[in-house]
Amino acid sequence: MTTRAIYAGSFDPVTNGHVDVIRRGSALFDEVLVAVGDNPAKRYWFDREQREALIREAVSDVQNASVVTFRGLLVDAAAKHGANVILRGLRALSDFDLEFRNGLANRDLSGIETLFILTEPDNIFVSSSLVKEIHTNGGDVSRYVPANVIAALRSREG
Repeated sequence: MTTRAIYAGSFDPVTNGHVDVIRRGSALFDEVLVAVGDNPAKRYWFDREQREALIREAVSDVQNASVVTFRGLLVDAAAKHGANVILRGLRALSDFDLEFRNGLANRDLSGIETLFILTEPDNIFVSSSLVKEIHTNGGDVSRYVPANVIAALRSREG
């Protein structure tokens, strides 16, 4: 049986923590689909195509990872793309409550299981929101994001 995991997020922008989960997931599954979510209620720094391109470039050396986009329920995207596992990264205990409830709801809706990967300690506090806040205030985010994201952040400035 082929195992295809789907790892979803807004990835605005993709961080080294996201890339780490993708790389480690690729060692566990035959394929990892990185699903870039598009929620019309959210305001993104990068549009869907930019976020998709940034992830593609950041994991271009991961042979069994591919990038897709979705809108709506993750379980519907999983079914559409033939994923049989949802992959999630956990940074801290505070992530667990929401991820646990979402995992149970996704299993209730579709029967799909969720697998959690613990974040590397170096990335435990890193989030896309934190990267944007540091960057907005002139800080150096090069430790937290892939090099291609640094260039994209700089190009946003003008």
